[in-house]
Amino acid sequence: MVKPIERTLVVAREGDRQVEREDALAVEEPLEIRIRRADSGGARTFVTTMRTPGNDEELVAGLLFAEGVLLSREDLLRLERPADPRIDPEVRANVMIATLSPDAGARGEKLERATVMGSACGVCGKTSIENVIPDGAPPLVSSLRIPPEFLFTLPGRLRESQSVFSKTGGLHAAGLFDAGGHLQALREDIGRHNATDKVVGSFFLRDALPLSNSVLMVSGRAGFEIVQKAYSAGIPVLASVSAPSSLAVELAEAGGLTLIGFLRERRYNVYSHPSRVLPE
Repeated sequence: MVKPIERTLVVAREGDRQVEREDALAVEEPLEIRIRRADSGGARTFVTTMRTPGNDEELVAGLLFAEGVLLSREDLLRLERPADPRIDPEVRANVMIATLSPDAGARGEKLERATVMGSACGVCGKTSIENVIPDGAPPLVSSLRIPPEFLFTLPGRLRESQSVFSKTGGLHAAGLFDAGGHLQALREDIGRHNATDKVVGSFFLRDALPLSNSVLMVSGRAGFEIVQKAYSAGIPVLASVSAPSSLAVELAEAGGLTLIGFLRERRYNVYSHPSRVLPE
């Protein structure tokens, strides 16, 4: 099985001396996602995405949900690796086959998509920006209200829970917190959108969406693709340690989502729907 960390020998400069030492690298490998309709026999490639191995089932479920292929838990009938023993084990470890309901399979077949999604691409299968949050989609409604002190704790708690980042320094993370500040799920990946898909996918597989009383904290910047994924999962508050993009702010405003950026060192900016953040 492909692992999330590889080790390599590097030449490192440390002050006035040069040394050889071992370093840990975050693994980036392709994951080919194939879809199969329950009413037909063959599976075909939906997309190949670059990811850090681990929680692949959650990644597939979260990505297909964000793309609009899956609308409910009943749409996903089965997730599995290729069964053919003649296929190299390393190849099998980088392929997931999703068996879908006929309706979900039809939605998947209609989508236009990139052949390969890089680790910086979050909703590459969408055919247009208008499809990210469709016109007429209702804004999120949530009674969640959070104090500043709640927010101030999130970056540190996210970093403390990143086991692979602590070894490599090369992964993004997405963490979901409930209204009481408890960490419900944390996933790491070389792509921050993949980490978000893994978090959302973990709840999708348990039929536990929407997440209307939760806060999503992500490392890196808050791009529009993260806003779209949070909106799809019903998450009313999205926080990031870095800057949002202009489109992220536009989508958050339209979708009724509270978007917080530059959350670090006891400061933050609220870019949309600030009423969910208490003044004191």
